[in-house]
Amino acid sequence: MVPVSFALPFCGDEFVLTKSRALFWPRENALLVADLHLEKASFYAKHGQLLPPYDSRETLERLADAVRETGARRVFTLGDNFHDSAGSERLEPHAEGMLAALTRATDWVWITGNHDPHMEARHGGTIAEELEVAGMVLRHMAKPGENRPELSGHFHPRVQVKVHHRHIRRPCAVVARSGNGSGRMILPAFGALTGGMNAADPAILKALQPARAIDAVVPAGKRLARFPLWREAA
Repeated sequence: MVPVSFALPFCGDEFVLTKSRALFWPRENALLVADLHLEKASFYAKHGQLLPPYDSRETLERLADAVRETGARRVFTLGDNFHDSAGSERLEPHAEGMLAALTRATDWVWITGNHDPHMEARHGGTIAEELEVAGMVLRHMAKPGENRPELSGHFHPRVQVKVHHRHIRRPCAVVARSGNGSGRMILPAFGALTGGMNAADPAILKALQPARAIDAVVPAGKRLARFPLWREAA
């Protein structure tokens, strides 16, 4: 199991944010990951920008580790699973085998995103545009005005902090708390070649409204560090 020190209470339930940027939901025995962007390197290669073609292997290896570490029996991917809808056709045999093994071993659901709206489940699993599980809405992009508990991805949030005169940037989750006791969370990007957006960017804060408070949350040492991003005016 992942260390209990990374436990993250959310919407009256207990979640665990792992160092690998996955979110584990113990009650549902489910692992959630966002923005894998598999086959990003091969997409860029098609357009003349050559990158090492091993990003899918690296991402799937970390994902397999997270499944083993948590013991998850269900996996939900929150969109932009491939860097484009045709990405699943470009997987090389080793990565293809890794992915097929993962989808066979778990109850796997692909939620589509803006990068892969027409993807096919060529290597197992089922596909949905969005899903509601135990009262929690799972979708790719946070929906402004949503009042139900929600988990999403899309923004690749990162937080920047200054430590001993050094600026450090880390992928983070962004958690919004609302007045009705509900909440919404944007997961960090999981993929090997995913960049990041400032967690306090107005686009992120707007997507999570209405809210009373919005924080960045990131594993730090043996605990979860929380950084305030926005507070409702008194």
